[in-house]
Amino acid sequence: MPVVVQKYGGSSVANVERIRQVADRVARTRASGRGVVVVVSAMGETTDELLALARQVSANPSRRELDMLLTAGERIAMALLALALNDRGVAAVSFTGSQSGIITNDAHTNARIVEVRPFRVEDELRRGKAVIVAGYQGVSYKREVTTLGRGGSDTTAVALAAALDAEACEIYSDVAGVFSADPRVVPGARRLAEISYEEMQELAEAGARVLNAQAVEFAKERGIAIYARATSGGDEETIVRRFAPRAPGRVVGVASERGLVHLTFGPGDAGLAPLLELLDERGIVAKQLRYDAPAGTSLVLSLENLHDYAALRGELAARFPAMALREGLGGVSAIGAGINVRFETVRECLRLLAGQGFSVQGLATSRFRVSLLLEDAAVEEATRLLHRELVEREPAR
Repeated sequence: MPVVVQKYGGSSVANVERIRQVADRVARTRASGRGVVVVVSAMGETTDELLALARQVSANPSRRELDMLLTAGERIAMALLALALNDRGVAAVSFTGSQSGIITNDAHTNARIVEVRPFRVEDELRRGKAVIVAGYQGVSYKREVTTLGRGGSDTTAVALAAALDAEACEIYSDVAGVFSADPRVVPGARRLAEISYEEMQELAEAGARVLNAQAVEFAKERGIAIYARATSGGDEETIVRRFAPRAPGRVVGVASERGLVHLTFGPGDAGLAPLLELLDERGIVAKQLRYDAPAGTSLVLSLENLHDYAALRGELAARFPAMALREGLGGVSAIGAGINVRFETVRECLRLLAGQGFSVQGLATSRFRVSLLLEDAAVEEATRLLHRELVEREPAR
């Protein structure tokens, strides 16, 4: 029996009525003769609400205890959806991340999946049941409950699709696919009919929230096509797959993120190894790391999953007094295949931002991306500017 994996985001299961609508969609898929595995996020703003509760109790909450707390949100959603399906005559069973065989490393609040052992999921599919899995979570090889960081439910869905050899992985959210920019920030954002794994991964790494970067990495490794759709229905979608046709050098999208921190310290590498050791101990991954012997070390961190940033900042100040730390920064990135074969896109980004008086605090490139570090307050306006000039002025394809 062919299997399809569907993932529903927090807005798709935000209340009882929406959970019922998801149950109707899952029931229709099951009635088509396919096995169904459904991965759910926590309802609405549940994760943020739980995090706010933790911060009321502790200024620097333990990462382990945060994982124990935050995984409750997905467990609530999975059980409610299983109840709704059983009420419709569709046999369903719900599993936590650990029960479904999601094995991770031990990096609390930002773990990575290292293996999937979906034996219980396969058993229930053979019994004809729809299987509902709590996204965003797993269990470490130390048998500790872990969470996968922002967008981790996407990773759960794609990892399960790979392990089950599913025919499709469908990601449902409140938007009809992947757009060339966040439609809430850029009114002229375009839906992309298809996009390559590499471009999608760069968009996700640069702040786009439709799909998770690790999920795209899993899909690329296994050749799984991802279908990003709106929960509300309709035929519009974005297909993320290998070798999507694209004119080389064209900017396909502009992504942005806020809440970045820039660390620098002077010449020599004496402090570099201890700094990296400290970050590894805390399970913190830098967005950018640059070491230049004459100039020193430069590091960019995101506050997205840094729930204990105040403690980290204090420790950095105590152990590395020569380090300069700049807060209140954000990033804007132009993404597209082959955009850095020449420096045209870099030069145009710098020209456009300078023309509007934006001060560029840093710049980094990859094969598919040009990223610029700006003051946080300038991010949204800069995003609209780059999108207007680099994307909207090009004909849609």
